[in-house]
Parts: sequence; C-alpha cells; structure tokens
Amino acid sequence: MGTLRRFTCDDLLRFNNINLDVLTETYNLGFYLQYLSTWPEYFLVEEAPHGGGKRLTSYIMGKAEGKGENWHGHVTAVTVAPEYRRLKRARLMMDLLEEVSTEGYDAYFVDLFVRVSNTLAIRMYEKFGYSVYRQVLGYYSGEEDAYGRHAEGPPSRQGQAFSYTINASCHACRSGVVNGAALAAEEGMVTE
Repeated sequence: MGTLRRFTCDDLLRFNNINLDVLTETYNLGFYLQYLSTWPEYFLVEEAPHGGGKRLTSYIMGKAEGKGENWHGHVTAVTVAPEYRRLKRARLMMDLLEEVSTEGYDAYFVDLFVRVSNTLAIRMYEKFGYSVYRQVLGYYSGEEDAYGRHAEGPPSRQGQAFSYTINASCHACRSGVVNGAALAAEEGMVTE
C-alpha cells in the first residue's frame, strides 16, 4: 500500500529513482521550487514502503493557466519509477490532477505536452482520453517537437469532473464525477 501526499522540498532530494530515467523530463531546481510555491495542490507524490523506509514511486506536477474559456489545468510532468509502471499509478495521478483542476480551479479542460517521439506516453494519454490538438515545433531541447494534447469530451463546470476522467473500474464514479480519494482507496492507497 502506498501513500499519496503533497510534494515537499525534501522530496527533491529523494526522487532520483523516478527522475533519472530516459522517459522522464527533468528540470532545474528553481523550476520545481516555483511549482511547489505557486501550485502546491498540483504537485503530488506517492510513496511506498521500501526496505524499512519509504521510497517515492511516482509524482505529478501541474498548474492552472489561461484566461476566460481557455482557463485550464496543465500537466507539466507525470512520471512513475520504472519498477512501479503498469500499476495504474499514472492514471491515478492524472485523475487527481484533473480533480484539482475542476474542483479547485473551475477549469474548462486539462492539457499537456508530450514529445512526438515518446510513443509509449502518447499511447498512454490516448487511453486516458487525450488527443492531439496541435504540434509545437522545437518545443523541447534538441529541437524536438511536442504534441499539445487535451482530453476529449465536454467539460463541466458544475462541480463534476470532465467526462474523460471516468475510470470504468471506479465504483465511486457517479454522474461523471471521479473522486480521486475514492479511487485511491479502491487502488489500496492512503491519501493525506
């Protein structure tokens, strides 16, 4: 069983097992600290028991941005340590960020960017209901392009999550609402 909680400054010294991976975008220390101070509710981490202590297994960071009907949540990074992949950790993290966006920030939609060469992530996001809405030339270092992706489905600003956040296996989902805490409990996790 793992624990979900907000990311802290101390976690910056403990997340190398997640971050030092070819599939993970990494940033400078100031970038992480900016997210921690500006959007702490968008910066979540999971940790699990490991050898008498705890080990970080995954994290997500994002933000709210835009104006008017373009007001939305943005996934800056979501990543899972290699040994914890294929356990629905990324899906859980995405559901939680979508919930923060809709319930905490009254967002119209959620978007993200992904390297055009990262076919594994592209397939994962497609399974989550995201589709390409634009290609950004030279977005990543090394001149690699990015796909701008957003979730399909009509947004709701009436206290319900977007229709694309519905997880068919989530018994707590009612009327299009995904409760991240209920989903975490169903996945055998504790939330703080």
